[in-house]
Amino acid sequence: MKKVDALLGDYASHHRAHGNLVCHSIGIPLIVFGILAFLRSVPLPGLPSGWTAAEALIGAAFLFYAALDLPLALAMLLPMALLDLGAKAAGSWQAGLAAFVAGWIFQGIGHARYEKNRPAFFRNLLHLLIGPLFLVNELARLRPVVALPSGSAEKPSLR
Repeated sequence: MKKVDALLGDYASHHRAHGNLVCHSIGIPLIVFGILAFLRSVPLPGLPSGWTAAEALIGAAFLFYAALDLPLALAMLLPMALLDLGAKAAGSWQAGLAAFVAGWIFQGIGHARYEKNRPAFFRNLLHLLIGPLFLVNELARLRPVVALPSGSAEKPSLR
């Protein structure tokens, strides 16, 4: 099993309830938007005008995703660019903070109300990066996802 498939499968095993998936499809983009809005206030000297820590994060995330699966990494560029443009248009870290908090509220509701489990990142911090990839894969259907059995001993890592 490829690393990306194990990570997506492990993530899917913690996200089976439809209501939780709906909450995550709202919450994750809000969280990413919030992070990008925060980072837009950090200019990167020596780079072209207008480049900020937000674009550096997008580049780093792209490299991480490309190491897992290049087609999925390329698919991630569009939503990341749109969220970055939205953060630029909002032009406010306060809007980013509100989105970030609202996103985590959606995440919490999804797990408490629908899934009735703890968020997967409590067990594996990589899930903080896999969540956005999982959502894009759900939309683009680039890789088949097979949820690992609940309580699976397999804990995917970067190794």
